Amino acid sequence: MLSGRRTVKDRRTRLPSSRNSSYRWVILAVAFFGIFGALGFGRFGYSAILPDMQRALELSSAAAGSLASWNLAGYTIMGLVGGILASRFGARLVVTTGMVLTTVGMLLTGVSGGLLAASAARFVTGLGNGMVMAPSIALMSSWFDSRRLGFASTVAASGNGLGLMVAGPVVPRIIAAGGLDGWRWAWFFFAALTAVVAIVTFAFERDRPYETPRDRQTASPDGHNPRLVSPDASWAGESPTGGSAERRGRQVWVADFVDVLRSGYAWHLGVVYCLYGVAFLIYFTFFQKRLIADLQLSAEAAGSLFLAVGASSLVFGLIWGAVSDRIGRGPTLGTILALQGVAACLFGFRLGTAALILSAIFFGSGVFGVPGLVGAACGDGFGARLAFMSLGFVTVFIGIGMVIGPYVGGLLADHYSSLGPSYLLAAGVFLLSAVAAFCLRDARGECSASV
Repeated sequence: MLSGRRTVKDRRTRLPSSRNSSYRWVILAVAFFGIFGALGFGRFGYSAILPDMQRALELSSAAAGSLASWNLAGYTIMGLVGGILASRFGARLVVTTGMVLTTVGMLLTGVSGGLLAASAARFVTGLGNGMVMAPSIALMSSWFDSRRLGFASTVAASGNGLGLMVAGPVVPRIIAAGGLDGWRWAWFFFAALTAVVAIVTFAFERDRPYETPRDRQTASPDGHNPRLVSPDASWAGESPTGGSAERRGRQVWVADFVDVLRSGYAWHLGVVYCLYGVAFLIYFTFFQKRLIADLQLSAEAAGSLFLAVGASSLVFGLIWGAVSDRIGRGPTLGTILALQGVAACLFGFRLGTAALILSAIFFGSGVFGVPGLVGAACGDGFGARLAFMSLGFVTVFIGIGMVIGPYVGGLLADHYSSLGPSYLLAAGVFLLSAVAAFCLRDARGECSASV
């Protein structure tokens, strides 16, 4: 006679939700809007507010640039740590915490009265950003198989593009309405929207689909399916071989991290991501300055091109991921990066307005698709259980690249009194990263045997 007592695992087995459930589209929507709020506003919205903020706080150009560096430092640190934490505690808790940190950082930025306070606030914002981006993208590998993983990952990452599109037209209106403190109200507006998204994320995000009877049949001998077991499942109860499962879980975690560190696939992805970071931030950092100071375009024309970047990132976010699901991550990444190399070339030479529009479209088409595809590649090569950790690891590489890029680009601009050579350097680095991406191993299906 069966006992009426059932374990949590038994109850989960009875629930109908699975990786093929329609709830995965809710997960994708939550990830998209989470990235939209935390990074679209907290990170990329900074450039729209910076001119008025710089004037109000009486910051030099170097000091204003250092604020971006503090944000980047926080993002790079927490990009690694956030992935590790998500693999231990689950994406829902880590992403929600990151969004709360981002909200606090934006509020602190809005009330800052000088460089020191603003730098600390931007660092806090960067820490929150790092806890949102990598775990949100890596979570897609728990809900989507390799046939749709690229599509889901790039759509989630394109939330950045929506942030650019909203910040561009909205921020000037808020600043105009708020007078001298308008830039502060813009940060408060960003913080309020991000807080709302944080609540939605906590309410609707889930770390994984529930286990189904089929999943139990394909599980490993100890009862765990490596792609579907929740990140903290091995930290409860006792190990069958004696000793606490908590100690056993820590040992497994350390072994997993060592496996990622020793993986040539992870390092290859890291190199591609680092080169992309160098070129991407040269293009993005000097975008408006190149148009206004070098090419004598109006601020309105520069803003329209900025909007074109955001719009094309949304449109092509739906395309590149689906393409990668058919032809592989490496070839798709290589194609995107080659197009971005062309975009940087068009910006480097004085070829007229049509060339600038084409450059903005090419650049925007893949600027946020690359992080999504790198996340999908991590899911391909390491499975859902290690996707968080592996993506956190390669995120360090893009952080390094983004530190190097603007510094070297700025040196070239000072030497030649023009940003043209900086953009030609970015074009060369984009093309080098494209070559590296084309050489990436196709890892699709390698971790699907247990699914």
